[in-house]
Amino acid sequence: MIIDDGILFRQAEEKDAGLLVRLYDQAARWMQKHGIEQWKPGDKDAAHFRSKMREGEVWIAADADGHVCGAYELWWSDEEAWGVQPPVAGYVHRLMVAREAAPAGAGRRMLEHAERRIARTGRERARLDCVSTNPRLLAYYRGAGYRVVGEFPHKEGKDGRIYGVILLEKRLDRLSVA
Repeated sequence: MIIDDGILFRQAEEKDAGLLVRLYDQAARWMQKHGIEQWKPGDKDAAHFRSKMREGEVWIAADADGHVCGAYELWWSDEEAWGVQPPVAGYVHRLMVAREAAPAGAGRRMLEHAERRIARTGRERARLDCVSTNPRLLAYYRGAGYRVVGEFPHKEGKDGRIYGVILLEKRLDRLSVA
């Protein structure tokens, strides 16, 4: 377990798949309630999260009392959105905040944790994408030091819907990996 600014981080295990599904669905419902068309409840099941645990890393964040306040996925490639790339980046996906339990700034702490994980591997960039119709999220990531480096206008959702994503990256060469 890693303690970071009052948040405890641990890698997810198979037994956490149901918890991750609930976090995802809660975040999706919050987005829908606030008019954000991005995630849909039920789009990610336990098999999805177990697969991501095998292919990359899934991290769970909890507060000092042990209440889960969020999670994120860390991938080591993302050919669907970024194409074939040299191994210079880690890809952050599904940054999920449990709004009723998370302390202020928990999303940013999780993002910073992901950046340090990436930097520790010797990779120099953190990458992510966000739906092009979500200016609020784009502003959030830009405020965290990410810059727009491209757009992938034809990403296909699980339901067959085509949508665009903005590609963002952050250089990590000045990041402390302590």
